[in-house]
Amino acid sequence: MTPEQLKSSILQYAIQGKLVEQRPEEGTGEELYQQIQTNLDAISEVQTKKKNKILPIEEKDVPFDIPETWRWVRLGTIGYTNIGLTYSPKDQTMDGVIVLRSSNIQNGKMVYEDIVKVNMEIPDNKMCQIGDILICARNGSKRLVGKSAIVDKAGMSFGAFMAIFRSVCNQYIIHVINSAYFRNSLLGDTGTTTINQITQDMLKNSLIPLPPLAEQKRIVAKIEELLPLVDRYAVAYEKLEQFNTKFPEDMKKSILQYAIQGKLVEQRPEEGTGEELYWQIQTEKQRLVKEGKIKKEKPLPEIAEEEVPFDIPESWKWVRLSQLAILENGDRSSKYPVESDYVDFGIPFFGAKDMNGSAMSLENVRYISEKKFSELGNGKLKNKDFICLLRGSVGKCAAFIADEKHRTGFICAQMVIVRCIDKAICDYMQKFLMSPFYSQYIESKVTGTAVRQLPAKELGNVLVPLPPLAEQTRIVAKLEELLPLCERLK
Repeated sequence: MTPEQLKSSILQYAIQGKLVEQRPEEGTGEELYQQIQTNLDAISEVQTKKKNKILPIEEKDVPFDIPETWRWVRLGTIGYTNIGLTYSPKDQTMDGVIVLRSSNIQNGKMVYEDIVKVNMEIPDNKMCQIGDILICARNGSKRLVGKSAIVDKAGMSFGAFMAIFRSVCNQYIIHVINSAYFRNSLLGDTGTTTINQITQDMLKNSLIPLPPLAEQKRIVAKIEELLPLVDRYAVAYEKLEQFNTKFPEDMKKSILQYAIQGKLVEQRPEEGTGEELYWQIQTEKQRLVKEGKIKKEKPLPEIAEEEVPFDIPESWKWVRLSQLAILENGDRSSKYPVESDYVDFGIPFFGAKDMNGSAMSLENVRYISEKKFSELGNGKLKNKDFICLLRGSVGKCAAFIADEKHRTGFICAQMVIVRCIDKAICDYMQKFLMSPFYSQYIESKVTGTAVRQLPAKELGNVLVPLPPLAEQTRIVAKLEELLPLCERLK
C-alpha cells in the first residue's frame, strides 16, 4: 500500500465512523445539525440563504453507511460558503490587503511567500477569518482543483478562483474535503476541458457525514496522531521503492562481477588454463601479422601486481584487451560519408543512436552504397565485432551480428571496432564488457568535460580476467540463465 493509499484509507475510515468509537453521552449528529440551524444566521451572516438552492437528501444520494448517531448533510446547510474577490492589475499595490490565491495552498498548509496585495474596498464576506477553510475552486489543472487548507492568519482576503467555508469544526470538515470520497464526488465532472472549477452550487450541495461535535474533535485528534506516522511510512516507502528500482540492476551487476571473478561456476582442472588459451591467441595473432592481415604492435608492459583489481582463480590469467583483440578506428579521411552519400538500402552506417542493448540495431540505421563503402579504408565490420563508443556515452558497447542482408557495416568517427582474434571468446567478452569492473575502469580514463572522450589506447589497456575456453562457455550459459531473471524483477 502506498503512503497516499494509506492516508486515503485513514480518511475514509474517519468519515465512515470507523476510526474512533461512538459515545452515547456525546449526543448525535442530528442534535448538532439542529443547533447549527438555530444559530445559522450567526454562523453564516445570512449568506447561506442567498443564491444557491440546497437540494434535499434522498436515499439514493447516500454513498455509504455511517453510524446511527451521525447524519448526512449538505455542506451549505452547516456553514457559510462564498467565492472570492475579483480585482484587476491596477488594484495591486505594494501596501494593502493580502489576497490569498491557489499558490498559497501547498501540501495542505497555508504559505505566505508568494502574495498579492490590493488597495480597494473589500466586502466583509470576501475577508478570511482564522480557522476558515480556503479551497482552490478553479484551475487549469484538475489535479489542483479542490486543494484546501485552514487559514491561520487574520486580515486577509481571498481571490476570485477561491472558495471559503466557515463552520463549527472546520478541522473535521477539511479532512472530509481532503478525502478521496469528497474529491471524487465533487470533481467527477468539473466543467470544461481547459478550466476545471468548483461552483458554489456544487460546493454547497456536497454531501458530508456529520458526527457529534465531540466525536469530530476526537476524529481530528486521531487523524493528527496517525498522519505523522504516515509521513514516516512515506519516507520508508520511498527508500524501499528506490531499493526495488535499483535492486534488479544491482543484482545484475553483482552476478556479472561474480562471473568475471571466477565465482559463478566451479573450476575444472581438465578444462586447461587461461594461460594456455592466451598463448593460443598470441600464436594466431603472430600468424595474422606474418600474413600482413594486421599490423605488428609494440610490446605491452607487463601487468604490475598493483594494477590487479581483484583475485581470480589460479587457472585464469590477467591480460590486456589489446592482447585478445584488434582495435580498429573508422576511416576519418576525406572519404568519410556525408548526408549526400546516404541511400535507401545498402551497407549500414552505424552511429551512437543504433546502439540498442547488446547488439547493434538496424531499425533506423543509415545506409551508404557499396560503391561508397569500397572507397573507405578502416572501420569495416565483420560478424561478432564489438563496437565501442569513444565519445559521449563513453565505453558503451554493442555487437554487430551479420545476417543475409547485412554482411558488413561501417562505423562513425566516434566509434572503434573491437575484433576478437579468436571468435570463440566473443560470448564471454560480451559479458565482460557488461561488467561493473569494465564500466568503472572506463569511467576512470574518461577525459573532457563538455564532451566526454576516451582514447582508444586506454580501451586497449583494459585488464581482462581470462578463463579457459570451456569455463567461459559454462559462465556464459549460467549468465544467460540468471540475467533474464533480473530483468523480470523490474
